[in-house]
Amino acid sequence: MTVGFPPAEGHGAATGRRASRRSGSGWAFAVGLLCAAIGFAVLQPGTAAAQTASFANTKLPKADPNKKMLVTADELVYDYENDKISAVGNVQIYYDGSTLEAKRVTFDRKANTLRAEGDVLLKQPDGKVLTANTMQLTEDFRDGFLDSLRVDTPDKTHFAATRADRTDGNITVFQNGVYTACEPCKDHPEKPVLWQIKAARIVHNQNEQMIYYKDATLEFFGLPFAYFPYFSSPDPTVKRKTGFLMPEFYNNSMLGIGAGVPFFWNIAPDRDLTFDPLYFSKQGLLAKGEWRQRLIDGSYNIRAAGIQQQDIEQFAGLPGYRENRGMVQSSGNFVINSQWQWGWDGTLTSDRTFLRDYGLIGAAETEKISQAYLTGQGDRSFFDVRGMYFLGLSVTDNQDLIPVVGTFNYNYVFGNPIFGGEAGVKVNFNSVSRNEADFVGTSAATSWVGGATGIPPGSCLLSNPNPTQCLLRGAPGDYQRLSGEFYWKKTLTDAAGQMWTPFASARVDVAHANISALPSSYTDGPTLAGQNVLQSGNDDLIRAMPVIGLDYRYPFISVENWGTQTIEPRAQLIIRPNETSIGKFPNEDAQSLVFDDANLFSVSKYSGWDRVEGGSRLNVGVTYTAALNGAGVVSAVVGQSYSLFGKNSFAYGDMANTGLESGLETSTSDYVARFSYSPTNNLEFISRFRFDEANYTLQRLELEGRTSIDRLSVSATYGRYEPQPLLGYYQEREGVLTTASYKLTDVWSVSGGIRYNIAQASIDMTTAAITYADDCFTLALTYLSDYSINGPNNGPNNTVMLTIGLRTLGETKVRSAIGSSSTQ
Repeated sequence: MTVGFPPAEGHGAATGRRASRRSGSGWAFAVGLLCAAIGFAVLQPGTAAAQTASFANTKLPKADPNKKMLVTADELVYDYENDKISAVGNVQIYYDGSTLEAKRVTFDRKANTLRAEGDVLLKQPDGKVLTANTMQLTEDFRDGFLDSLRVDTPDKTHFAATRADRTDGNITVFQNGVYTACEPCKDHPEKPVLWQIKAARIVHNQNEQMIYYKDATLEFFGLPFAYFPYFSSPDPTVKRKTGFLMPEFYNNSMLGIGAGVPFFWNIAPDRDLTFDPLYFSKQGLLAKGEWRQRLIDGSYNIRAAGIQQQDIEQFAGLPGYRENRGMVQSSGNFVINSQWQWGWDGTLTSDRTFLRDYGLIGAAETEKISQAYLTGQGDRSFFDVRGMYFLGLSVTDNQDLIPVVGTFNYNYVFGNPIFGGEAGVKVNFNSVSRNEADFVGTSAATSWVGGATGIPPGSCLLSNPNPTQCLLRGAPGDYQRLSGEFYWKKTLTDAAGQMWTPFASARVDVAHANISALPSSYTDGPTLAGQNVLQSGNDDLIRAMPVIGLDYRYPFISVENWGTQTIEPRAQLIIRPNETSIGKFPNEDAQSLVFDDANLFSVSKYSGWDRVEGGSRLNVGVTYTAALNGAGVVSAVVGQSYSLFGKNSFAYGDMANTGLESGLETSTSDYVARFSYSPTNNLEFISRFRFDEANYTLQRLELEGRTSIDRLSVSATYGRYEPQPLLGYYQEREGVLTTASYKLTDVWSVSGGIRYNIAQASIDMTTAAITYADDCFTLALTYLSDYSINGPNNGPNNTVMLTIGLRTLGETKVRSAIGSSSTQ
């Protein structure tokens, strides 16, 4: 590009000083000035974490001769002797969305240079603002320098330098540069920002899309914190860049001190590889890495880690007592169309505690689920099929007791009403395979109270138990069941406001059970009333359950001067035959039976498909709600269930004694109730009760409260449960869990939680954290102590983690296990 005035406009113009406002090619040199200035303004220091950084190659824009340009100044000065032309005083040049402001702009035709002086400010169309005392460029705008440069970007990053030199059209060298992503204090802008990087030289290479820092110092509040003789980061506009990431640090009594610097390899836009070796002073080098790839219809990743341990004695008596340890993990998710997707999650390890020992999972994670799945979601239908393998991660886990599961679920609601009501179909398939029988003791004398290495807490102590001593929580062998149910319901409201809902359903279950040999002491031993013992061998099973019923509700509403109250009595009559083959169907998915207000009006109160409720029943209850003017909302529910005729399913246990001691096993059930009060939207109290139907003793109590007031959030949960020895709970359970968080300022907050086992008079979980987060810096210090992971003889699992994040530069973590034999 040639810059200058046409001869007639340059030498033929009148001499002297005058104010001028004109547009046209006479100021074409300003176009180049803007272009070159834009080239200097592209530097935006960015994230050191290359795979999350965002930098792109920015090229110098070319001047468009067809664009209109407007120049304003107090004066135009023509110096014919030195062949210079200057715009002086309040100079403003507008071109293609950019604005240049300066006290003086001079074009030296002999030297072919441009010079802007005095409070130079360049505003770009994308929002970047560049300021400098002086700006000088060559005629072709490839080379030049700027004095006292400052760059402010729309994403609130800032850069300053005493001088910037540009060479070869793509390399910019900043002398005595400063970079920060922090905003200055509004009240005291003269104070140092929270953090900044000062470097003797900062080199920006646009072709390489890299920024190099030499003799750099990281400062906090103006005080030096860390010195780096050299480091580099990707150009801020690059989304992915090959390079080293932020370092990681660990400390653990079994592993020693560990440190590593991950390396990210940006192989292609759709794939990358992260190599993340960690060296531990006691155990040696842990090699680990991750491969990620995105395809046209989804993405997947593969993670792997392995180590040849140098001091296996640190793990004596634990699963990690071996020389070679490692793992492979993979996950993927792919979209077939707008309704269907498939994928997988997989974990394969050398031993069950490797992931926890080397900090490859969260501190409170107790299992990994490997699964492959296919899922579909329609407007009125749902489809899900998956196979699952559960990997126990605790010291006390025994993998032979944990099942391999395959499931299939399908729900469909017909689009058109049938007999004026809603109708649908539900289908469930379940396949369970387990190597060994999982027996649980029913008393302290027959149980491993705290468990041991490879023995879950509560496991049966006896090698040949009978049903009165231990229950069967998991059946050995293979078991498959297919269930299908058709349902219909319709709600009618009469003139009096009464709501009548007739309903009907029909369900069929077919199953095949191949149960491995169980101890004869269990299969033929003495039993308690209601027990139905699972037998060994092959068996094909079928059962059916037709149901008809009527649900009746009659809400009464009263409007008073203090508010509105509603009383709604409800009765549900269910007619059906007896449940068949109780105890012959292994119960794997319906063991969790909690009778409360939530399932009082459920047609079948079991949590899964392996059991089906039989026998005719009447469920009754009353709901009360009051909306108090200016005082919140009160609600209460109380109810009871009656076994009318036929066999009461809950009085007949299965292999896990499900139903017994549930509060439903008698012809008249226990009373269940719930009471809640919400005085405001930010404060709520909830209580749930179960009272014995004969003597009204409290069998189950749950109290919960939560509030959020200004900067404070608090929650507390209390539970007390009477013993249920036939279900494996032979002691009273009582405890409280509290959590709280408080926002000290707009940037500082603290949080914590504690779980106290009242029955055992001990704390079994504690967590605490302090966090700082603003627009440019994050800091989090977290402490977690958990007694439920390492087993009875290994003490609590104590972990401390420090996380520090600098916006646009990345995040680093320091993790340490303290005061316990656990490894984190």
